[in-house]
Amino acid sequence: MKTYLVTGGAGFIGSNFIHYMFRKHGNDIRIINVDALTYAGNLGNLKDVEGIENYTFVKADIRNKEEIEKVFKDNDIDYVVNFAAESHVDRSIVNPEIFVETNVLGTLIMLNCAKDAWEQEDGSFKEGKKFLHVSTDEVYGSLDNLTDFFYETTPYSPHSPYSASKASSDFLVKAYVDTYKFPAVITNCSNNYGPYQFPEKLIPLIINNALQGKELPVYGDGKNIRDWLYVDDHCKGIDMVLEGGRIGEKYNIGGHNEKQNIEIIHIILDTLKEILPDSDPRKANVSEELIRFVADRKGHDRRYAIAPDKIKAELGWEPETFFAEGIKKTVKWYLENQEWMTEVTSGDYQKYYDKMYSDR
Repeated sequence: MKTYLVTGGAGFIGSNFIHYMFRKHGNDIRIINVDALTYAGNLGNLKDVEGIENYTFVKADIRNKEEIEKVFKDNDIDYVVNFAAESHVDRSIVNPEIFVETNVLGTLIMLNCAKDAWEQEDGSFKEGKKFLHVSTDEVYGSLDNLTDFFYETTPYSPHSPYSASKASSDFLVKAYVDTYKFPAVITNCSNNYGPYQFPEKLIPLIINNALQGKELPVYGDGKNIRDWLYVDDHCKGIDMVLEGGRIGEKYNIGGHNEKQNIEIIHIILDTLKEILPDSDPRKANVSEELIRFVADRKGHDRRYAIAPDKIKAELGWEPETFFAEGIKKTVKWYLENQEWMTEVTSGDYQKYYDKMYSDR
């Protein structure tokens, strides 16, 4: 039985990964979820797996060496999947320090603890161990030419404190591979969407605001382009890289779903109008008149587009969920889980939202 240490497993992608892995592998695997439970970490995301015998939650911070060392000491870890990160660009602009602390120092501590646990006396590493570092397409910078794509060989050119911190963590992982022959791989994914995403991100933000008849803030002219990947497709890709990805390599995981932000908003509004019954009073709130263009984000990259050619050629992975299908599944999930949304948007979230959008 393989034991997976999943950091940030109470967050959006991490919790979806845990759900995916238990659906696929059942009781044939063991998962240890390490999460500091910051604002975006929510154990409510994992209610369905709490009773599984092979699942363990450990409240720990990847910046705390003693806490992470104890997890490795108490468990024979086969795979590390490092999701834990501060990931919202807006927050990185307001408070860059926490991004460096978590994304850079936290990754370094994870690498050191895994290295200490897996390294043998001769400097080699125990067979079957692998450290998968989950990164982002934002490390590559911005694409101006509509015919260009990000490849694994694309030079890094981060433009925000968030993407700079993720680029730094990627380079640390690569350095450990090059210096120690450490058994690590890196994945760089495009924008994920789906269940359990914290509503500071575009898609759940628009769904939540539209249902309440609140303004729908759009940065700049709304024509920034992102490549959208349904979260289950991403989880499948990570699982395949863990199983068959070559040590020391990096794999881009993209959705082949490029959309302008303003286009996304119109799709969400149309989907809500289609799904909500006429008897639901919230349907009257859903209107294009809610759209409000606000001052653009500082250093806002114009376009991201991932080329997942390598992972398809080597491992046979490709996205399975077309955006039209994925967005309907996502909207339905949020409609059916309004209690979850209410819980995560109370308190500090409202203060953050007011700070980010009320005066723009």
